[in-house]
Order: sequence, then C-alpha cells, then structure tokens
Amino acid sequence: MLFTIIGVMATKGGSGFGSQDDEVFIPLGTALQYFAGNGNRFLSTIDIQATSQGAMTQVQNDVTALLLTRHNVSDPTKADFSILNQADLVSAASSVTGTLTTLLAAIAGISLLVGGIGIMNMMLTTVTERMREIGLRKAIGATKKDINNQFLAEAISLTFIGGAIGIALGWSIAAVLNMTGLMSAQVTFSSVLLAFGVSAAIGIAFGWYPARRASTLNPIDALRYE
Repeated sequence: MLFTIIGVMATKGGSGFGSQDDEVFIPLGTALQYFAGNGNRFLSTIDIQATSQGAMTQVQNDVTALLLTRHNVSDPTKADFSILNQADLVSAASSVTGTLTTLLAAIAGISLLVGGIGIMNMMLTTVTERMREIGLRKAIGATKKDINNQFLAEAISLTFIGGAIGIALGWSIAAVLNMTGLMSAQVTFSSVLLAFGVSAAIGIAFGWYPARRASTLNPIDALRYE
C-alpha cells in the first residue's frame, strides 16, 4: 500500500513512552478499513485536545455526556467507556515518579554510606601501615595540619576517582539510551558538578577521623611501630 506524504510534523522528541517523531497520521476511514483487523469498525482510543488547560474539565464533561447519549447509557456508573484527561495522567505519572525518586534516593544514600565507611576503613588501614612514615615526617618538622591535610587529600582523591567512574558510567548509559531511541537522556554540567561535590563531601566526612588519628600520633611511638 502506498501513501502520499503531504506534510511533516515538527520535531517533538521522545519520552519514556516512546518517541512522538516515529508516528504516522493517516485518515480515519483508511485506518478502519485496512488496519482495524477482523473487520472491526470501531475505535478503541480517541485523543481530544482542549483549547487550554482550564477547559479540560469542561471538555471531559461534555465528551462524557455525548458518549453516554451515543451509547444509550443512562447510568454513568455503567458506562462501557472510560475517559482520562491530561491532568489525571500527569498526576499518576507524578505519583509514580515521586515514589521512584524516593526509592532511588534511599538506595543512593545507603550506597554513599557504605562507600564512605569503606573509605574510612581503608584510610585507617593506611594510617596503620604508614605509621613509621608519619613518625619520620613529624620528626623532620611536619605539623599536625600537614599530616591531617595529606590524609584528607588522599581520601578526597579516592572519592573523586569513584565519582569520575560514576560519571563515565552515567554518560555511557545515556549515550546508549539516546542511540537506541528508548528515551532522551543527557548528562548535564550541573550533574557533573554535583557528583564531584558529593564525592568531595564524602571524602571529607569519612576521611576526617583517619586524618585526625594520623595527625595526633606520637612521633616516637610511630617510629617504634613494627
């Protein structure tokens, strides 16, 4: 079957429900004749656009009354059709999005806590293994602040590496989603800054105690440590 293209719609982009740029519009009669299947001559879905958001409720009431009359249904509770307006869909989508956001935030928080504890344990082990180095640095004039800043910098460097890996992974996933057309995703500059900011905060929060422990070591005891 051949169709003549009489126009091209403006680009609208995609969403989690598919891309609006992959749709083709044909006359209603043609669709019912060739694509309804099994000889069906009825519509399963009708999309109606209101002139404004404020008019949606009135349009919904008018369409409901019209369909009740056309379907010979006197009791609205026994209607053989259902009507949803955009506000209902947005409300449902917002509810689902809010639940998912809360769930993902909880998972992210737990992951950050576990990762931070891992960083702290790693830094405490590092302090123990490098006690002689710490004692030697203090013996030749390093101050508590110098030792503290050194180990804090190391903790922040570790979390920065983790943040960079996470950003690279997120960018890769976004690129795959965009190439496959499943949805439109992008890694913004603000999200990159946020990732590095959180990484630095985790490094400071969980690296503070190991750094303080290293800075308060007695240089004589540290040099004697085996």
